[in-house]
This record gives sequence, C-alpha cells and structure tokens, in this order.
Amino acid sequence: MNHYLSRRSFISRTAMAGGAVLLSNSILGQVKMASPNERVNLAGIGIGNRGGEVIKELYKTGLCNIVALCDVDMGAKHTQELIAMFPDVPRYQDFRKMFDEMGNKIDAVTVGTPDFAHFAITMMAIDLGKHVYVEKPMAKTFWEVELMMQKAKKFPKVVTQMGNQGHSEANYFQFKAWKDAGIIKDVTRIDAHMNMPRRWHGWDTKISNFPAAEKIPETLDWELWQMQTLGHNYNKDFINGQWRCWFDFGMGALGDWGAHILDTAHQFLNLGLPTAVEAVSLEGHNSFFFPMSSTLKFSFAARKKMPALDINWYDGLDNLPPIPEGYGVSGLDPNIPPPSTGKIEPAKLNPGKIIYGKDLTFKGGSHASTLQIIPEAKAKDLANKLPVVPDSPSNHFANFLKACKGQEETRSPFAIAGPLSQVFCLGVLAQRLNGKLQFDPQKKEIVNDKFAQALLVGPPPRKGWEQYYVV
Repeated sequence: MNHYLSRRSFISRTAMAGGAVLLSNSILGQVKMASPNERVNLAGIGIGNRGGEVIKELYKTGLCNIVALCDVDMGAKHTQELIAMFPDVPRYQDFRKMFDEMGNKIDAVTVGTPDFAHFAITMMAIDLGKHVYVEKPMAKTFWEVELMMQKAKKFPKVVTQMGNQGHSEANYFQFKAWKDAGIIKDVTRIDAHMNMPRRWHGWDTKISNFPAAEKIPETLDWELWQMQTLGHNYNKDFINGQWRCWFDFGMGALGDWGAHILDTAHQFLNLGLPTAVEAVSLEGHNSFFFPMSSTLKFSFAARKKMPALDINWYDGLDNLPPIPEGYGVSGLDPNIPPPSTGKIEPAKLNPGKIIYGKDLTFKGGSHASTLQIIPEAKAKDLANKLPVVPDSPSNHFANFLKACKGQEETRSPFAIAGPLSQVFCLGVLAQRLNGKLQFDPQKKEIVNDKFAQALLVGPPPRKGWEQYYVV
C-alpha cells in the first residue's frame, strides 16, 4: 500500500500510466473487424446468472457464434443452462488459459463476472485486440475505470460497450430528442430512487468480521474467483450475486441500478464528474456491507449554458424522495426487467428519477422507461410541441455486435460509460466512509480526505495481477 500512497496524487498516477503507453509490454494484439456477412466469434466469460443472460441475448441477435465459455465455477448449477445450450463449445475456468489457447479464434468477449472481476479480464482482452461487452458498472474502483478508459483510447479500433441495456432503448432516444428540442433544459435537480429490497436487508449491521470460512465447492476455483483482490476465505455469502452486498466486492444498489436510472441524464446533460459527494443519511452504516438505506448527494458544476445540478440518490425500503404535486401513480413498469434473483418485488416507488427543470418537471423509470411531463395537465398542453422520437435501430446487444462488424458505433462505449461508472465509485466511497468528499473533476482528486483519495486507487493487486495495471 505504501508504494501506491507515496505517489503525490491520483492525477500524477494517471499521467504516469498515460506516459507508459509506448513502454508497455502489452501484447498489442491485432484488432479484427468481422465483415458484414460473417458472424462475430464471441467468448463468454462468466456464464451463470446475469452473465448467462447476456450471452443468450447476444446469441439471440443471430450476429454471433459462441466459440468459448469461461467461468471460475464451471459445472456449478448456475452454469448448466449455457453448457447445455452449447455442449460442443470449449470450456475454461481461467480466462488467461482461454486467451492463450483460443486467442486467434475469438473476435469479442462478454464479461459477466462480479464487478471487481471486470477489470483484469477487460484489460487483457483489449490488449489482445478483442472487442469487449462488459456489464455495469465498468469496475469497482475509480482508478481501474480510469485505466480501462485509457486502454480503450489506446486501442481505438477495439469496440467497447458497457451493459446498461436501456442505453439503446426508448429512454435514450427520447431524452436525446427532448434535450435537443429544448424540452429538457435548465435542470437543477434530479432525485433518483431505488427502493426495492436488497440482498443484505435483514443482515445484522453490528457484525465485527466477515462470515466464517466454509468448505469450497469442488467446482469452484476460489483463488481465481478473487482475481486481483486481497484474500478472503470462501463463504457462500460472497458468491452468486451475494458479492453485491460487500464493499470489498460490489457496488451496492447504486452500482447495480444507477447506470439504468441516471445514464441518459449523465450523458445528455454533460455532467461528467461531480465537485462533491455527500452521504446525507445512512441507516445501518457498517464497515463491511452496504447500509440498509442511503441518501447521497452529488453536486455538479455549471456546464456551458447549463446550470449547476444536484443529484440526490435514495435507496432503502422506506427511503423515498419528496413526491411532487401531480406525480400520479407509480405502477409497475413493464420496461423495467426483473433482477437475476427473480421478480421485481413490490416497492413504494418504482426505480426511477424525478427531474426538475426551470419550467418543467419529469418523472421517469429505469432502463427503457420513457419520461413523462408532470402534472398531466402540463403534459397535455405540450403534447403538440414534443419532437418525434426515433426508434432504436438496434438493441444494446445487436448494437455491440454490429459495431464489431463496422456497421454501427456503440452507444455506451467506455468513453461515455467510464465517467458514469466513476460517479458511482465516488458515491460508494461516500457510503463507505459516511462523509462528504470534495472532488476536483479536472485533477480527478479528492481534496479533503487523504484516506478517501487512497481508496480511489485501492490496495495494490495480489501478486501475479500487477501486469493488468499497466496501460
């Protein structure tokens, strides 16, 4: 840790990594673009739960062949469906061995692993010239996201896409059209909310240690599951989605749902990085897993002709934002897909946001959900003045594969998804430390808390994983 903290600032580390580009010992793979008439040869890394769903959606487009499957728990119950779908496809537990043996047969990869495991796989894939579809958020630490953006910039022909699938649906095109037409303007506040039960609700927030070690399943390579993170003993509450609960592994409700709720506002309002992030209220704060409820405030500076803006984030069962007059009913929106745990459970308010402009207020949901002007009378007055919203030319999965064939550009490449992911990294730091962080968006530094600044980078990687931190 001392090696990392002795460097003068985060931005100096960024400059050093950027300056190391020409000196890097990276593999410098050749990027292959599939021709319009051929399918993309795709390898799936992380084939159970959400990772498996992503592979199925990509395959369903008819634009790819599945040529390899990789999972650290290959053979476990949650991997069986994909194994049965593609019984003759080579299978691996270690992504490094897969790339070593099949690198020349792979055009692109999906990364559907836990948040903390995205980084090394993605860095190696881009080095090898493989296009990458990585689930959201891009990585667990601010620094890792920064390096992933730098790596993608170094290999401009490599196609990147973060898996916030609503970024290719109606919400994306409506927000853009309404912003361009001046319907959405002078936004000064957004209240974002995700109030459904989470996996850790009901846990004892007064615990003083991680759960006890348990017997490692025979199918699981536990050391590889941990990737570059520091060592933990195996426990069933660390795997199969439970990793979302822990500060050491996941990003909580904010990292899980933020990219589905705030993505369009972040992009089309040119928010970039905040000037401050504050944990306004945390219920059940502890050192190990996420609070039972969180209210966070993100402050963004004025941008060109747009005023300063605050985003207030609310999660927790009873932690709701103020509901404006004329909001109407919060019915279950069919455009919001269920989590991997099953159905969307009833909540007092659907996952979504309330957007406050100078003259208009909007309510919106998550994923593909479109905005509504509230109250209803105001919406009727403006009905004839609203611009035509174009249909999406492709869903998020087809958009990625068509980009691999040179036919489209991805709508959530790392250049767009990276700063959004970094906003969530800062929010998680505020949750973890239960405080207020003053942030310099230009230098990319926390200026009021040296410990928080160190956490932007995080602890050094385990031995054997250092190579992935070189651009």
